[in-house]
Order: sequence, then C-alpha cells, then structure tokens
Amino acid sequence: MEGTVKWFNNKKGYGFVSGEEDQEYFVHYTALPQGLRLRENDIITFDPVESERGKQAQNVALAKKASERTDLPEEGSESEESPVIAEQPSIDEEETKDLPEEGSESEESPVIEEQPPMDEKPANPEE
Repeated sequence: MEGTVKWFNNKKGYGFVSGEEDQEYFVHYTALPQGLRLRENDIITFDPVESERGKQAQNVALAKKASERTDLPEEGSESEESPVIAEQPSIDEEETKDLPEEGSESEESPVIEEQPPMDEKPANPEE
C-alpha cells in the first residue's frame, strides 16, 4: 500500500501515515529500515496490519521524499488547507461611551504613593 507521512517524530520514533481512503496508520521506527528518517509529506509504501492497538504500517519503504514532490504547495503560499481567521466583531461607540479614554485618569484610578527603597531606613521620629 502507498501512503503519505502525516507526521513523524524521529526523536520519539513514531508517527502517523495517511493511507488509501484517508485511513490513518501508526508507524513505529521498528517498521523502518535502519537509517531511514521519515519527514512530513514523504510518500512511502508499507504493509497495512491490524493489531490489537489499531492499524499499523509495517515493512515501510520510502517511495518519494517530500522535498522531491512537485504536487505540494510551496511554503508561504496560500493553500486550500490554510486556516481562515475570523474577523473580530467591532465594538460600537455606544458600548464604549462611558469608558475613560486611553491615557486619561479616571476618578476610580487608584493613587499609588511612592515608597522609599527597601535599603533605606525609615526616618526615626525620636531623633
């Protein structure tokens, strides 16, 4: 079967592959030939296996590196999978008319008196 690496953590030694019909398969480093490092969007071939923990990829072989693929969108370009960020609702003037303007002090603002530095001794009233 052929699939695409969704992600693979080389330090932890596992990841996931998207196979035919968008089925996900767990892949462990023990299923890879020695020295093979998988990267996101690599195309691999593998044997699908159903285990007691779910679907797994075994006997993995690299078919095409992601860096050699021409069917992927370039980094930084817009793709169909780019997340859409919704605009924040605007605040009406009516809602903000009672709020103080930025930089202005309101009557409710606390007044903070300056404190002497910690290393200075307070003045002794008995002297």
